[in-house]
Amino acid sequence: MSLVHIDPDGMPSNPAFSQGVRIDGPGSLLVVGGQNGIGPDGAVVSDDVGEQGAQALRNVLAVVEAAGATQADIAKLTIHVVGDADFGALHGAAQEIWGTQRTAVTVVRVAGLGSPDWLIEIEALAQIPASDQAAIAS
Repeated sequence: MSLVHIDPDGMPSNPAFSQGVRIDGPGSLLVVGGQNGIGPDGAVVSDDVGEQGAQALRNVLAVVEAAGATQADIAKLTIHVVGDADFGALHGAAQEIWGTQRTAVTVVRVAGLGSPDWLIEIEALAQIPASDQAAIAS
């Protein structure tokens, strides 16, 4: 399994994200449902979008790892941010948790999410390498 980053000539190139990511090889597609800034106790971790974003990314990584994949296997993130939440704080948190791992990313500003306390929700697409599927299935 491999991820091939697609950044066509004539389009902006950025070290933080890819314009597209192709998933090659055997394996399964993992769809990670929207993750919020919810801690292990089920409570929102903070009223700060940066802290909620950091926790949401940790939650995405936890689901991916539980499925037998790693951060390097994540092809795409879709980030929903409520209203005029501070995108700079979110970017700082993302750098802290995500580091330099390139991923295709879409950021969408929305009017609201499932709870009025949620400021962010992050979805992901990843590929579970074929060698890990048998271990996870058992």
